[in-house]
Amino acid sequence: MKLYRINALLLRHLYLYQRSIPRLMDIFFWPVMEIFLWGFLSLYLQQFNITGINVLTVLLGALIFWNLLNQSQHSTSIAFLEEIWERNLLNIFVSPITVAEFLISTLLLGIVRIFLIGIVMSLLVFVLYHLNFLMFGFSIIPFVLNLLLFGWALGLFTIGLILRWGTSAQILAFGITFLIQPFSAVFYPVSALPEVIRWIAYILPPSYIFEGMREVLKNGALPLHLLTVGFIVNIIYILLSLWFFWFMFCKAKQNGKLMKLD
Repeated sequence: MKLYRINALLLRHLYLYQRSIPRLMDIFFWPVMEIFLWGFLSLYLQQFNITGINVLTVLLGALIFWNLLNQSQHSTSIAFLEEIWERNLLNIFVSPITVAEFLISTLLLGIVRIFLIGIVMSLLVFVLYHLNFLMFGFSIIPFVLNLLLFGWALGLFTIGLILRWGTSAQILAFGITFLIQPFSAVFYPVSALPEVIRWIAYILPPSYIFEGMREVLKNGALPLHLLTVGFIVNIIYILLSLWFFWFMFCKAKQNGKLMKLD
């Protein structure tokens, strides 16, 4: 594994953003529109004087964290799709670049995207709604790390599906996170879910992150038990996603599908 090859792959994707309005919109425009929408809704709900909860803080904090998860997943799966769209996938894997180097570069790309969108959304909610995202303190680090890991796991899983079914499965690269959003306790606690489907939330790492976020806002204390369980479940998902990706990648090589992905 060579760092200069990982750096080259990362720079290749970053250079694409310089003159690509659609790519920049994916990072900035849509999240900003969500800030406007949910921010105005939160201000409206605050008029009802709901006791024991700051609606604006809870909803906007959850929205920012959810967008960080989205960016992490997109950076992995869409980076792979771009290589397919540009007929560059075969060129990469016949070069000295290894699969591990390619995957690490997508993880680093996710970190860059998360950093950018985190800054933009934090500044926006501070200017518009006087909400300081730094109120989470150092607890923001394990929250973001867990979201980054789960987003990467989802991205690997999506790539595996694309390797199996081709670009007919590419819609999952844009929408797979929305399939799990209702069960991830993003804007409401797990207890709000029907009892028969709560077990789905318990096996999804984001539910522990968003429950932990609300715990910080409510009590000001870092819920180590929630973060620990979320991290353990994340590791399981990462290992399963890596196995699934590698299995599908090897099958695609054996069947010659890497040359025919379309």
